[in-house]
Amino acid sequence: MPKAAILFEVGRSPEVREIVLPEPRRDQVRVRIAAAGVCHSDLSMVNGTIAQRVPAILGHEGSGTVTEVGEGVRKVAPGDQVVFNWSPGCGECWYCLHDEAHICERAGDASQLPGATLLGDGGELYQALGVGAFAEEMIVSERAVVPLPDSVNLENAAILGCAVLTGVGAVVNTAATEPGESVAVFGLGGVGLCAVQGARLVGACPIIAVDASPDKAELALSLGATDFLLASDQVVREIRDLTEGRGVDHAFECVGRAAVMRQAWSAARRGGQATIVGIGKREDTLSLNALELPYLARTLTGSFYGSSNPDRDVPRFARLAADGRISLEALVSSRIGLDGIPAALERLERGEGARSLIVP
Repeated sequence: MPKAAILFEVGRSPEVREIVLPEPRRDQVRVRIAAAGVCHSDLSMVNGTIAQRVPAILGHEGSGTVTEVGEGVRKVAPGDQVVFNWSPGCGECWYCLHDEAHICERAGDASQLPGATLLGDGGELYQALGVGAFAEEMIVSERAVVPLPDSVNLENAAILGCAVLTGVGAVVNTAATEPGESVAVFGLGGVGLCAVQGARLVGACPIIAVDASPDKAELALSLGATDFLLASDQVVREIRDLTEGRGVDHAFECVGRAAVMRQAWSAARRGGQATIVGIGKREDTLSLNALELPYLARTLTGSFYGSSNPDRDVPRFARLAADGRISLEALVSSRIGLDGIPAALERLERGEGARSLIVP
């Protein structure tokens, strides 16, 4: 029987257990997992910041090979390599019909219903964000997979499914950053480093990378940052010093903390834009006064899943990775097995590394 990492209780580490997978039902596919990335959203499910019914198989950023398909599946066939889409649009709601499938009103339904997986004792399991990628094999909706070109390393391609779509997407889709515009990226985890790469892709300059760990500097600079600043109470002033006193055209917050969101807002120039990518706690409140909003003429916007359409953007970003314009391998700080997930979550909480890649 395949194994999976299961969260039995919020606040506890996930446990590796054997699971039973039934035959794929109509419009479902079975995928042999090649790799899965440990994302900050996984940590947020463990600590309760993001609500997820339990017991649940964690993981949403992943890649693999289709081994079996249910009746009616047309999108993929056995043998196809795929990347998971953890927020698939239904294709029918108002948002999908207005080219905003990333905020489809039905996208989260699958994570709130018992999945097709069973514990060895017959207990039903949920699948995180409708995926459950921390497993050796998994059954998902065909809408939750995107075919992958053969030109990309299948293991590294897992990162396309969340970090790249979210980080690069925030820069090119949400903010529509243009060549020559200045950018600051707050937080250099997997998503933030992808935002740095997105800024380099569009020809932004300067690209100022900010993080609490000086160990992130070398990697950020190698991926396209022109400057690295250590996070501090003075970082907004330092950003202004690098931008002739104005601030940046675009500031991207990739941490998920109100205090850092406030810094990103303050680092944007008058008339600039602060894009919030990080997902924080409900009780962590961001405050702006009633004078600065109109006077500064800045735009504050949220970016969910990089405003991406995975069926369009995964092949697009995969081609860029194959051409060497997006580096996936540089984001992999460690390769682990399923039993290494608790330690990987601890490293993530400490802000260490970029992406731990689970290779079941």
